[in-house]
Amino acid sequence: MTDAEKIRLSKRMSELGICSRREADSYIERGWVFVDGVKISELGTKVYPNQKITLNKAAETSQQSRVTILINKPVGFVSGQAEQGYKPAAVLFTAENRWPEDKASQQFHPMQAKGMAPAGRLDIDSTGLLVLTQDGRVAKQLIGEDSAVDKEYLVRVIGHLTEQNLALLNHGLSLDDAALKPAQVNWQNKDQLRFVLMEGKKRQIRRMCELVGLKVTGLKRTRIGRVLLGDLPPGQWRYLRPGESF
Repeated sequence: MTDAEKIRLSKRMSELGICSRREADSYIERGWVFVDGVKISELGTKVYPNQKITLNKAAETSQQSRVTILINKPVGFVSGQAEQGYKPAAVLFTAENRWPEDKASQQFHPMQAKGMAPAGRLDIDSTGLLVLTQDGRVAKQLIGEDSAVDKEYLVRVIGHLTEQNLALLNHGLSLDDAALKPAQVNWQNKDQLRFVLMEGKKRQIRRMCELVGLKVTGLKRTRIGRVLLGDLPPGQWRYLRPGESF
């Protein structure tokens, strides 16, 4: 292999799903990363794609302590930073709002909120499953450029939908001058559609519905990958359980 084939170690660690690039830089600075058994502590180091990258026990322990939670976001909360007087969903992460039926063995501590960020968005007027995480691996899996995790929504609408326009909702619409990826859209009942999407443009479902003459009156996300909202009540949260993955 030639030097031209080398890539930044942090980028390669992200590609392999070891951690996020930001976490990789932190681990490298601390001397927690090894390439073919050799400790690397210089930021910007480049490696060949076939070299073996490992972490020491301190890094593994740090990763295992990272928390991911699932919130049933109510209407009126924004996903990320507070805006226009609206509170972020992260304020719901309190001991009082933990779902009493959460079976995870983890104990709540306010320090777990440090570095917690949403892995994906959910509009202020939408409800349902929202993921907050400290773990860059989870964030990359859900919102990375090559994410293959689908998301399911129940969407209440008003208006008339022809078979032709239903077909367009499944494939054929464009937003922001770009074609949308194929979706799965079908009637759940007489006034509610089920959407399964592989992408998440801003207000995508509402804008898709507008293009075919429908108005959305309610939108709830019920699933992200293999993780279901289930019986989690609005405004409450639970931990992502060990062995549970998207």
